[in-house]
Amino acid sequence: MHVVATAGHVDHGKSTLIKALTGTDPDRLAEEKARGLTIDLGFASTTLPSQRGVAFVDVPGHVRFLKNMLAGVGGVSACLFVVAATEGWKPQSEEHLRILELLGIEHGMIALTKIGQADDELRELARLEVADSVAGTFLEGAEIIEVDAIDGVGVDEVAQALDRLLASTPTATDSKRPRLWIDRVFAPKGAGTVVTGTLTGGTLRVDQELTILPQGIEVRVRGLQSLYTERTKVGPGSRVAVNLSGVSHDQIGRGDVLVFADQWHVTRMIDTELVVLDSLDHRVTRRGAHIAYIGSGEHPVKASVLGTSGLEPGEHGAVRLHLPVGLPLLPGDRFILREAGRGETLGGGQILDVDPVLTAAKARPDRDVDRVIVERGRIDVARLAMLTGESRSPDVGRWAVAPEVLARVGETIRAAVDSAGPLGLELGALDDFERAVLAGLDGIKIDANRAKPVDAVDPLADHPFISALEHGGLTPPDPDGLDRAELRELVRRGEVIEESGVFFARSAVDAAAVIAARLLAAKPEGVTVAELRDAWDTTRKFAIPLLSRLDGTGVTRRRGDIRIAGPRLPPPD
Repeated sequence: MHVVATAGHVDHGKSTLIKALTGTDPDRLAEEKARGLTIDLGFASTTLPSQRGVAFVDVPGHVRFLKNMLAGVGGVSACLFVVAATEGWKPQSEEHLRILELLGIEHGMIALTKIGQADDELRELARLEVADSVAGTFLEGAEIIEVDAIDGVGVDEVAQALDRLLASTPTATDSKRPRLWIDRVFAPKGAGTVVTGTLTGGTLRVDQELTILPQGIEVRVRGLQSLYTERTKVGPGSRVAVNLSGVSHDQIGRGDVLVFADQWHVTRMIDTELVVLDSLDHRVTRRGAHIAYIGSGEHPVKASVLGTSGLEPGEHGAVRLHLPVGLPLLPGDRFILREAGRGETLGGGQILDVDPVLTAAKARPDRDVDRVIVERGRIDVARLAMLTGESRSPDVGRWAVAPEVLARVGETIRAAVDSAGPLGLELGALDDFERAVLAGLDGIKIDANRAKPVDAVDPLADHPFISALEHGGLTPPDPDGLDRAELRELVRRGEVIEESGVFFARSAVDAAAVIAARLLAAKPEGVTVAELRDAWDTTRKFAIPLLSRLDGTGVTRRRGDIRIAGPRLPPPD
């Protein structure tokens, strides 16, 4: 599927030619029909001789409706450029051509219309003028087909030339990130809200849940139509009408966009490469009432030229644009910049960065993914793909990392491990990224949730406090003078049992459980604290923490003032 936009000066016969090719009059408004003038976007489609489907976006040629033209040419794969043989190359012919170039369109053909009203000499002059005007542009060398749509002369030849053109025009890529810039909204009786646009980036399916931006309205796809046919799914590069539930037609409009919100970075500041038209008679600076045309929308913006005070006609340079609303954008998206006060097109180009992190004074944007990583130091690769449209394998964990950052963090962690003492560095002191870096460092091992040099000796092996506790039994000594970090680690390992500030050997707690089991075997109705204390041959200071431990582990259960058997009471033997 290809979408082709018409282009050319007002009244050169674009709509008439589309009607002759498709049988559909793209001028749908009563005012358009009354005035014989295209005011808004028109749409039509047909099947070419090769059975290739093609949809047309018919755009206005009059300068007063340039913003409508700009709303329709985003997402198209080629253009049908129309020049009347009776008038030749005109001002809007020139402006349309420059706009198509700035939007990155690289494929097209030329229809020389109204040949029935021009003699041979006038047609030949028009051909020469067109060829001269498109020299050095993407239309240089493009086929020029003479046609008189009213009389039907050359219409078949135009269809055949379109077939040849589209055979060599790349189809839209499927990056699994559908985006539909809305260029029309209406509400057919009984159908709810319908939006139309040129689908790019991925496939839409019936019943999908999407979001309309910038409003953030969640909607569901009730139905899809393309080429006047109901579909269950529509792929990228198609003209599509989407029937939506969850939104009223008066809540949205041209310039809004339909996406999966979690796939996109929504931005209000972008760094761009602006190509200034060489026909301009003044520099482009931050001064002026600037309007950016992005997708199908028209947005007043604040513009700052980066690295210089202004750009001369014919120059290109970096410009930062501040948008009034958040839009889901990617590097490579195209835009047109106009100046409202003068009513002129300044230039256009492509977006370089959708999430600038450097100040305007320091920013030097380009589309290099490595620059995005370096400016941030590290970035989650899923986030990186969202910002750049390109996938990268992670350098560490889930992150793409600037080499100098990776080296610096690795050195810092290694130094922390070396200075952590014999117990090593607690992993809890590190964040997720640092732990991922640690995992890749040579000469360091992870032992008991601590990072240590691989040749480190365990300082807690055969620790004397464990022996002291075992010797003390159920009347254990206090840990006076013991390093608190060592004590915490012994407890964490389970070699020492801590309960209410009292420390026991693990063997002593096991022995206390067996003694309790013997008592309860003899008195299954329950035993008192005093009975347990006497059986353990200890004091209340130690008996209460021991009981708390046994209750907490299910060895015993409390019932009033007595203890009964719990589910984990060991055998009395």
